[in-house]
Amino acid sequence: MSSPHINYRSLDEEMASPFQEQRRPPVTVTTTTEKAKDAKTQAAAAHLDPLDDHGMEQALEEPDTEHEAEDTPRNSGVMIHMVPETGRARWNHIEDLDSFFSRMYQYQQKHGFQVIVLDEVLQVLEFGFVVWLLVFVTHFVRYDELFGDVQHNGTKTTLSDVIYPTSEWGNRVGFFTYLIVFIAAIYLGIRLLKMVYHITQFADIRRFYNSALHIEDSELDNFTWHEVQQRIRRVQAEQHMCIDKESLTELDIYHRVLRFKNYLVALMNKQLLPVRFHLPLIGEVVSLSRGMLFNIDFILFRGPGSPFQNNWQLRDEFAVRSNQTELAQRLSKLILGVALLNLLLAPVIFVWQLIYFSFSYANILRKEPGALGLRTWSNYGRLYMRHFNELDHELDARLNRAYEYADRYLNSFSSPLLAVIAKNLLFISGGLLLFLLVLTMYSIHVAEVEHVVTIMAVLTTVGVIARTLVPDENLIWCPEQLMTAIIAHVHYLPSEWRQQAHTARVRQEFGHFFQFKAGYLLSEVFSPFVTPFVLIFVFRPKAMELVRFFRTFTVSVRGVGNVCSFAQMDVRKHGNPDWQLTSELDEMTRPATQQPHQQQQQDPQQRSLAGGKTEMSLLRFTLNNPEWQMPKEAKQFLRGVREHAVGELVQAKTSTVQENPLTNSLVSFGTIGEEYCSLANSVLAAQLTPHQLEISQSQRPDVGVGLNRGPASGGFPVAGSDFRQMLQQNLSASMGPTDSMRHLGLSRAEGRVEGPGETLLYGLCGMEPRVGRTPLNVGVADMCLSALYLHELSQQRRQARQSRIDETEDDRPGPSNWPPRPPPAAPATAGSRHTVITSKAAESTPLLGSIRS
Repeated sequence: MSSPHINYRSLDEEMASPFQEQRRPPVTVTTTTEKAKDAKTQAAAAHLDPLDDHGMEQALEEPDTEHEAEDTPRNSGVMIHMVPETGRARWNHIEDLDSFFSRMYQYQQKHGFQVIVLDEVLQVLEFGFVVWLLVFVTHFVRYDELFGDVQHNGTKTTLSDVIYPTSEWGNRVGFFTYLIVFIAAIYLGIRLLKMVYHITQFADIRRFYNSALHIEDSELDNFTWHEVQQRIRRVQAEQHMCIDKESLTELDIYHRVLRFKNYLVALMNKQLLPVRFHLPLIGEVVSLSRGMLFNIDFILFRGPGSPFQNNWQLRDEFAVRSNQTELAQRLSKLILGVALLNLLLAPVIFVWQLIYFSFSYANILRKEPGALGLRTWSNYGRLYMRHFNELDHELDARLNRAYEYADRYLNSFSSPLLAVIAKNLLFISGGLLLFLLVLTMYSIHVAEVEHVVTIMAVLTTVGVIARTLVPDENLIWCPEQLMTAIIAHVHYLPSEWRQQAHTARVRQEFGHFFQFKAGYLLSEVFSPFVTPFVLIFVFRPKAMELVRFFRTFTVSVRGVGNVCSFAQMDVRKHGNPDWQLTSELDEMTRPATQQPHQQQQQDPQQRSLAGGKTEMSLLRFTLNNPEWQMPKEAKQFLRGVREHAVGELVQAKTSTVQENPLTNSLVSFGTIGEEYCSLANSVLAAQLTPHQLEISQSQRPDVGVGLNRGPASGGFPVAGSDFRQMLQQNLSASMGPTDSMRHLGLSRAEGRVEGPGETLLYGLCGMEPRVGRTPLNVGVADMCLSALYLHELSQQRRQARQSRIDETEDDRPGPSNWPPRPPPAAPATAGSRHTVITSKAAESTPLLGSIRS
């Protein structure tokens, strides 16, 4: 994909790193050519968007032409450069921009230097505290005194009686304990050195924020990452942090921060990560623990012998095709070595994780025993649903909006057998607990009986667990509507789930994305014993596929280095045909000379990704970064989607056939919530504009005749309207989903505060693009509608392709071995095909089918 800011180079040409730090002399004499280059730098800085009201000094100053004329001969072509200020020159030619930009992002998300330093220090102290506490409770506590086994003739037991005197501590510690303390001291020393290194690095980041970006720590929470990013671009134009490019784009910065994360997203989509595996006596398990992610990151990106030789460059051997077998064997040996090391350290890691999670959740479980019954997005779900070039806070905000719908969806399923057992357990445990509580209230001595408190705690835990298995009697079962809302926010779910949200299979598969916290903790605690075997028997056999993946899907971008080609979001190169708007007639009439190339570009196994990952990522990135100068192909794709939607809206409003992907998407969009329904109402009630009619005529020239027969107001025809119920609702003045950012601070906002200036919703409402006055949440709603619309378009194309395949099979001569297809369903009457959800008792979602409770 061509771009004015991107220059692709093959891996053979990327032999030497362009990120070498160069030192400028205090005074240099440059020719007219270099003077023109400086002028281009000033022009690049001036071309960047102006900053917001927080204020920042102009990056470049106008040259003093009068003094230049006096000090240098006229027309000599020679210019004297003055020595730059030290505060500005120190940011020139940063070698490792990946680490620099990553620390900048962490600095902004963690709220400044003081918070980071305090967090680093407390993490070290936590480890020291755990080691001290384990040694203390193991060797220095008299448990016979603590449990009352020793009689004191009526005297009260004190702390001095329970704890051994300090003079005896040395005699009570054995060799094994000394060995553990010695190893822990070595690890603690390494952590201290690491802490000092991190603090010095973040101190450098603080100086950059204060001097280059002019952002003090006290004002950091008033800035979003988008605003920080724009200031970084201005500093690049002034000081050239990257020496290979005059200016940095938003995509360049995202590539630097998310280089390896983008590879993981692509590997997940290509099913090359060890997510599914079989365990003895358990069966198939779907899990991706943090320990497994750490090992994969070490093997593929950061460890010695990994495919990457540094943070930005793949090893040169991957450019040679004949080295694939050797590279695969080398990677296989690396995976085996890491797996054996994990197996050796598994007991130590298991004990540490068990202690860590016990300490972390002990106080929470004491106050809220039902906390383990809550759900959380699993690591597998987060990586599966992540866009390319999506930062952590952007992913968190998107998944947080889908949390309530996902929780309601899974809670709507229940097992009748478990419900009966849970009710009886709840009855029995409640009776026993009530009996003990009454006796304790009558006499306090009951609590002093051995194990009575333990029995009460166990009964309480059993009751909490049993209560979660009993379904809510007032719950309305509407899985299809809830799954529609989930898709609108998470954007990615398997296409096979369409019209299957009510089945146990889909519920079980979605449970892998959205699991119980108890299951998450168990998988993390026991992962040290599972990870080595998964690496050996599941991940190691894929070594050749991994080598081919890195070799095939790695490109070199000027000023950035080697990146995953999918992260470029090139819809022409990596777009999925099912998610493109190319007409079937264009594909059938394509010239024969283009057929082999086109087939190679659209090979679903090699060049495209499942689920519209490229298209969705591009759409989300443009909404969060509206200033990004996207390539021509990306502009054509986005403009095509929006114009296609406008054409379908005009068709629905001016003809008797209202059902199309857009109207289905609007109905599904309106069922998410009141705010979204208000937005759908505004689209359906808006009058058609001349520009919308012109777009519709350009797509379908034959619609011009039908347009004159439509109502002048641009509303729907009276006969056959499927949207009367939506139009009957009052339009709300506040159109955005105001609750979407309730739990997010300004510093964690997605995109710019003003929101995108050009959206699908504005095009459907016939409004001109707004710049600087768009509510942020309209961008969130626009992405929800766009995701639903793209899913509908994809489903339409898959059905059309399947219809052509069926017709081809029916046209074959001779007897057919295929079973006869079922007859088509009878068409629904007007007003019954789509129903707006105003009550939880009924639902109809075109995206996932129709289910009525």
